[in-house]
Amino acid sequence: MSLWASDWKMRRSLAPWQFLTGHVPILWYIFSTSVAQMSMEISESRPFSPLHCVQMSVANDISGHELGDESPVSLARKGGLPPANKAHSSSLSECEQGFSIEYLQARLVKSVKIVMLTTKLNLLLPCGPAAIVVNYLTAYHGCVFLLSLLGIIPLAERLGFATEQLAFFTGPTAGGLLNATFGNATELIISIFALKSGMLRVVQQSLLGSILSNILLVLGCAFFCGGISFHKEQVFNKSAATMNSGLLLIAVMGLLSPAVLHYTHTEAHFGASELALSRFTSSVMLLVYAFYIVFQLKNQKVTSDHADEEESADNDVAEISKWEAIIWLAVIAAWISVLSEYLVKTIEGASLALKIPIAFISVVLLPVVGNAAEHASAITFAMKDKLDISVGVAIGSSTQIAMFGIPFSVVLGWLMGRPIDLNFQLFETAILFITVLVLAFMLQDGSSNYFKGMMLVLCYLIVAASFYVHVDPKPNGDTAPLPSPVA
Repeated sequence: MSLWASDWKMRRSLAPWQFLTGHVPILWYIFSTSVAQMSMEISESRPFSPLHCVQMSVANDISGHELGDESPVSLARKGGLPPANKAHSSSLSECEQGFSIEYLQARLVKSVKIVMLTTKLNLLLPCGPAAIVVNYLTAYHGCVFLLSLLGIIPLAERLGFATEQLAFFTGPTAGGLLNATFGNATELIISIFALKSGMLRVVQQSLLGSILSNILLVLGCAFFCGGISFHKEQVFNKSAATMNSGLLLIAVMGLLSPAVLHYTHTEAHFGASELALSRFTSSVMLLVYAFYIVFQLKNQKVTSDHADEEESADNDVAEISKWEAIIWLAVIAAWISVLSEYLVKTIEGASLALKIPIAFISVVLLPVVGNAAEHASAITFAMKDKLDISVGVAIGSSTQIAMFGIPFSVVLGWLMGRPIDLNFQLFETAILFITVLVLAFMLQDGSSNYFKGMMLVLCYLIVAASFYVHVDPKPNGDTAPLPSPVA
């Protein structure tokens, strides 16, 4: 006791910071001793953690050191508490390594379960590897094409899921940009590989088919399922739908000008004027779409308070971490790219083997695969009486393809030396124009019912049948001749 008293008198004469600095080893010794005793008592029932490793190491150090009659103050004055020996250090490092390995394994298993086992569409995932195996074992392009097509369906849906998960950590502004960028990534990836292979008509028709599919099939199914579920007219934000319809009309004008210029033979320089006009128009359309994104994000900030209150009631939380979402986004996009290459390379062979016109494959089959996520989400939200989200998904995706996907392909082809333009031929341009007019009339009153949905779906069946009997008037720059469609 006399030793403790003398030490205390000496410490009182020190400055406050010197007093605290001198007592850090003492406080740490007392804390570690109490924690070590507690950890030893409940070690049998305590879950594994890094803190448990540290506590056990401290307990071992303390129990192995002979204090004798010296007080903690004298020990600190002589050089502090004894360091841990090598055996304990090695055991701590092994403990930390075990924790990190077990933690990573647990996170990996949990992430795989969430991403790969939470949707029934993932039952189609084995079709992707099967397509690669069949491609190397046989030369039957029809089977490779169908397997690649089926393998991309769950990947497109999971790509949308990973994008939504990443948007939880980026805030509304970056989240909106992410959804705008990756919302139609599957269609863009397929178009890039088709552009690289010189299949310019496949690029044009697949992007056109994506617009038609979203406007008629996706929105029609959402209206129909929502009307059947609630047996009443559902309402949505008419102003947002009208803005998207206006953007679609601007896209139609951009596609119509080169087509009319070509078929009226009024070009100043045959071929060159049409291509130059397409590239200039594409640049303007990209600029308009950029301003549209900025406007949407600013408008979203103004109305974010009400949206946050509504979303909090839905308990929407991220299911995976930010880096897990980024990794899954890269992995899924890479796997879609691999299957897209097999898909594009086998389109012509599949057209001959399955006796299906390339126009029908490009306009109907490829967009249905790429829009799998939009189909599911639009119908789900409509059946929950959230028609604003359904309309935003369907028409917003069409607007993105029309104002970003198509002009982006033209600019990318310009950089790659591929003469792709906005002349989608008179037949395709006329169908798109009529479809946008039908959409505008359906959305003008801001309400929907199952009859409107049925009309849109039946219109899509007419469009699909039209492309089944359609023949391109010319290859229009394709490097390989197009097979003749079925009579």
